[in-house]
Amino acid sequence: MAIHNIHRAIGSFSKVMKAIRILKYGGPEVLQVVNVPIPSPAENEVLIRVRSSGINPVDTYMREGKHALSPTLPSILGRDVAGVVEEVGNSVTKFKKGDRVFAGLPNNGGYAEYATSEEKNVYPLSEKLTFNQGAAIYIPYFTAYRALVTKCRAKAGENVLIHGASGAVGNAAIQIAKKEKGYLNNAVAAIGCLGFDVVLENLANVNLSSDFSVLNNNGRIAVVGSRGTVEVNPRSLMITEGVVYGINMPISTEQELSEMGAAIVKGIEEGWVSPVVAREYELEEAAQAHHDIIHNTGTLGKLVFKL
Repeated sequence: MAIHNIHRAIGSFSKVMKAIRILKYGGPEVLQVVNVPIPSPAENEVLIRVRSSGINPVDTYMREGKHALSPTLPSILGRDVAGVVEEVGNSVTKFKKGDRVFAGLPNNGGYAEYATSEEKNVYPLSEKLTFNQGAAIYIPYFTAYRALVTKCRAKAGENVLIHGASGAVGNAAIQIAKKEKGYLNNAVAAIGCLGFDVVLENLANVNLSSDFSVLNNNGRIAVVGSRGTVEVNPRSLMITEGVVYGINMPISTEQELSEMGAAIVKGIEEGWVSPVVAREYELEEAAQAHHDIIHNTGTLGKLVFKL
């Protein structure tokens, strides 16, 4: 009987994973490392053994309960992961156990040793990239692609300003812009000419007003990040007939996601998708990671948890 109980306990323990869970909204101190059950994949889902999980500024807003998509508590944050397929649902056809993948998690769950994602949000991860790089793809690159290509329809010959290019989305945007064969010019030279045709704005509460003043005629601004309010002069937009787009990845259609995914996977193989990872953290360093992603003054690239 004692041996049976030991085996049962071992079996039970094997179904538990380490994760960062929040029980209440607040500062970095609410990020707690706990043991929770490993999720089971639904019919159309893939269970991923997470090797690296991306950290995004939006995670900190959700943690504080200040984002429109802040999760119901308790919750495990994290929307970018990379790892190895552990199990697939019965209707999954594109992946099998052992495949290297990166994935987006629209409903969070990435700050953990295992995570599930719908098959449509899972993509093959080439051996050309590390798991850390894989965890730096979904939110940064898909957001940048949606901003530059899907919404602003940037095309060859146009001048593009990536405002705040030190972060993960900024780095991704530069790489995506370059793939269009040369329309990303030196920012100073572009300002000295007619202005920018496209501006990707990472900190709208600080920069949006000045973005208005450097637009070319029919210029487009894509706002991908903001930490507050800003006062602007709409007359600047009237002069150029400029347009401002707000970028919200979760409302992308399946067709748009499919297009973005195909372009980015192709970019990995061609070599122009090459995520920059600035620093990796242990799960136990979550509070420090959330502090650093907001208060850094020049970090180049993505912050990730290495599991």
